[in-house]
Amino acid sequence: ERTGINKRHIAAENQLTSDIATIAAQNAIEKSCLKPEEIDMIIVATTTPDLSFPSTVSTVQAKLGIKTGFSFDVQAVCSGFVYALSTAHCFIKSGQIKNALVIGADILSRIVDWEDRNTCVLFGDGAGAVILQATNEENSGILSFSLYSDGSLNDILKTDGGVASNQKSGVILMSGKEVFKHAVDKMSKSVINALEKANIIVTGK
Repeated sequence: ERTGINKRHIAAENQLTSDIATIAAQNAIEKSCLKPEEIDMIIVATTTPDLSFPSTVSTVQAKLGIKTGFSFDVQAVCSGFVYALSTAHCFIKSGQIKNALVIGADILSRIVDWEDRNTCVLFGDGAGAVILQATNEENSGILSFSLYSDGSLNDILKTDGGVASNQKSGVILMSGKEVFKHAVDKMSKSVINALEKANIIVTGK
């Protein structure tokens, strides 16, 4: 009643983040009608990598059978996919690549404290993928981005573990009211900013 969430998906015990990321990528490639070797760059946005290294995307790249181009992970938690998308967009706009595969994938159920009702009902598992392609058409594709971060708010949503700090993955800790307050404020401003950058009229400001 409080969250509006009807259900959450949970990965199978034998599934890794690279597994669900690969499924999403395969679906995207199939729908795009591109050949795997035509992909110039792959980015995986994840905060639950298979291993500390190599990057999860390198495993995905191997599972897809792609031996061309380059790949790397992006770790920006909830904003990760947007950061990955904007990065791929910039590579295309600069003329360095033509086709980019961007994947967002997480198995957050592995770092949830199932006795903490403040977090366990919010975080689930899933993956999605999109392919971006260069075009000469004007006003097509991504029109604008509005990215923002504030490191001073690190403590309101975090895990209590890390490779360098205690060699553990930890579990998610969240100050719900603070996260909600800042999310509503920052996200609404970001949406308006993105619309203005794209020269789309904003009403009701």
